[in-house]
Amino acid sequence: MVIPSEVKNLDTLELCSLLELEKNDFRERLQKARDYSRKKPSVIVHQLSKDDYAILQEKMRKFQGFYIQKRMLRSYLTHNAGNVLGYISEVNEWELKKNPYYLAGELIGRSGVEKQYEEFLRGKKGVQYFQKDKHNAAIERYKNGAMDTLPIMGQPLQLTIDIGLQAYGEQLMQHKHGGIVAIEPKTGEILALISAPTFDPALLVGRERSKNYTALYNDSIAKPLYDRTLLAEYPPGSPFKVINALIGLQEGVITPQSVFSCGGGYRYGGHIMRCHCGRSSNDLLHGIALSCNAYFANTYKRVIDMKTTSAVGMDKWNAHVRSFGLGGFLGCDLPTGRAGKVPNTALYDKQYGVKRWNGTSNISNAIGQGEILTTPIQLANVMAAIANKGYFYTPHIVKQIDNKQTPFQEYTVPKHTTIDPKHFEPVIKGMNMAYLAGTARRTQIDGINIAAKTGTAENFIRVNGKRMQLTDHSIFVAFAPVEDPKIAIAVFVENGYYGARVAGPIASLMIEKYLKGEVFRCDLERQMLEKSLEHEYLKPYLGQKFYINQ
Repeated sequence: MVIPSEVKNLDTLELCSLLELEKNDFRERLQKARDYSRKKPSVIVHQLSKDDYAILQEKMRKFQGFYIQKRMLRSYLTHNAGNVLGYISEVNEWELKKNPYYLAGELIGRSGVEKQYEEFLRGKKGVQYFQKDKHNAAIERYKNGAMDTLPIMGQPLQLTIDIGLQAYGEQLMQHKHGGIVAIEPKTGEILALISAPTFDPALLVGRERSKNYTALYNDSIAKPLYDRTLLAEYPPGSPFKVINALIGLQEGVITPQSVFSCGGGYRYGGHIMRCHCGRSSNDLLHGIALSCNAYFANTYKRVIDMKTTSAVGMDKWNAHVRSFGLGGFLGCDLPTGRAGKVPNTALYDKQYGVKRWNGTSNISNAIGQGEILTTPIQLANVMAAIANKGYFYTPHIVKQIDNKQTPFQEYTVPKHTTIDPKHFEPVIKGMNMAYLAGTARRTQIDGINIAAKTGTAENFIRVNGKRMQLTDHSIFVAFAPVEDPKIAIAVFVENGYYGARVAGPIASLMIEKYLKGEVFRCDLERQMLEKSLEHEYLKPYLGQKFYINQ
């Protein structure tokens, strides 16, 4: 550390030699310290090695204005959950001006739990008073320390994360991009929050922190610092059909016995929304189990067009969707996130004109495409709400602070959807049928009954201003066991193709790991661990012709 106003008769060459700094580099650091404050301390060199410390300690009296300041450093016992834990770094000039608590060189949380719970983790500073000689060297404690105050340690936090499940999910997501969120439906506790690719939290501690951070930040394809579980907004695809089913039941436009014809798709205005359910007609349970596009297109159109105007129907639909926590911030205790998107009347009035649109104008909303966007944590929360038959608890990451129950009462208050609890039973039966004999049958686990829904979402990106379609996203949502739900999960795998191909098996393995403590389907586990989609992510950047959905 240096206090610029106290620097006198400095032997720059000797100090640079001891610190292993180039002379110009040292001068730039010293000038930066002067610009910050001539009378307040600033950091010149971070985190000395033990050998450097021993050498410098002997010679510090030769360098007036310079001193060595000891401080605690983070040490992580796990190489997992980098996006959950977050990282810390030194306060910047703006923060020093804004918050008088911090001094130059001190650390502050930048993301994750480190940022959200900074005030709990940092503790309180102590104060020591020293009497100094004319050379500004400390002689003795002032008044024998009578005026000193002791520091107070930061408070320990207990997270809701199941670190075994978290680590397993990160293994399964190696060489893949996407997110996994697992929630305990009865409490809203987040069991796993996996953003892939992720980073080892230890990389952002120590003298190599700056270099490691730069490498992570500059990885424009993998984006390991980008928390996909909270920030990535994806079309939810077919899992959104269960919400449309619940809305249809609530609004009375369908019953579990309602049957719609399919015949390969839903036809409207000279167009066709194709379907691969393989049946000529379906009731609600088969519509969910086989993910029939025609069934939910008919349901959605009835909801939107059932009232005096489509605008009134859209307002009803929008309110129902938002009651599941979509289209807004959930309020979880993490310092970042996106709201997703739920379209409304104003959007379509602007797009088509007032009273110039109806349910078929935005029919893609029926199958979770169109203007709908959700984050992985939002979709996992939807599964928790369905598991609870109509309510959810705000997802949260901290269980206890200082060995006491979390003081945040908002996490213990259930939030109710607009759907009557009686309507959830047939939808859950349809999701269970999807698991037993429908689109999710590949994910079956001996002895565990699951309610599940597969999903596929179209995937477009822009590269150098050009819009490209890439391989579809693979999506899977579920909760288990059906009889007494203990885990609700959503898995998004970017460019993974259809839901049962990658996302489904990963979700199934996660459920098995959590409920059974170990995985017995070793062949499936090996397939997912070895599965790499790196070639998919490179396709748009290689300058070569490529194919999708293979």
